Amino acid sequence: MYCEAKENKWFHYFAVFCRILLALGFIPSGFVKISGERFASGLSVNHPLGHYLEALHHTEYYYTFIGISQLVIALLLLIPRTALLGALMYFPIILNICVLAYATRFEGTRIITLMVLANLYLLFWDYNRIKYILPFKQVNEDDYATTKKTLSNKFPFLFFGCVFAIIAAVIVVNQFLFDIRPGNSPIECTNGCAGNNNPVACEEFCDCIHNQGKPLHECLEKYNKARETN
Repeated sequence: MYCEAKENKWFHYFAVFCRILLALGFIPSGFVKISGERFASGLSVNHPLGHYLEALHHTEYYYTFIGISQLVIALLLLIPRTALLGALMYFPIILNICVLAYATRFEGTRIITLMVLANLYLLFWDYNRIKYILPFKQVNEDDYATTKKTLSNKFPFLFFGCVFAIIAAVIVVNQFLFDIRPGNSPIECTNGCAGNNNPVACEEFCDCIHNQGKPLHECLEKYNKARETN
């Protein structure tokens, strides 16, 4: 199955597509950090993720180092010969960002999750090159031929159907994963209270986050207590 995928031009196109999108995800944020501006400056400092980004912004040359690293990784992804190295360097960073986004209930968890999955696809795409360093026994198979072959034009309907199904699943699961989120702004947070089971508790949560600037876990505790009493 793997060799068949490597011999199909549509899988090649999808790998290039993932490389470009992932690179574009790092280029703007990298330039922002190098220029000394705070990333996601529109996000309130009182937001759980805003706390982190504000502190990170004040780490001086470490902040600049992150920006340079992101630009280098993006460049590696765009160059075919170094794309695997770029994907390997990209993965721990985007995985860390993904965990951080879920931990702070950031609204961008959907797109970040899809970026992690795109990165995983690139790593699987080059499985024939990285399998020797993986910590499990390898099956003795002939390596994928390095000589050029005529790529198949057959469109993999099942594969792309699964891709769209995964995208839909990520969107739907994230929609119902948390009963409350802080939103990216006070207005966005309070607007979500209309569909909450306890609007009063939800508004208290939004006030706790965006006006009082308290940690997420404290605001969640207040929210849960308010739900029980109201």
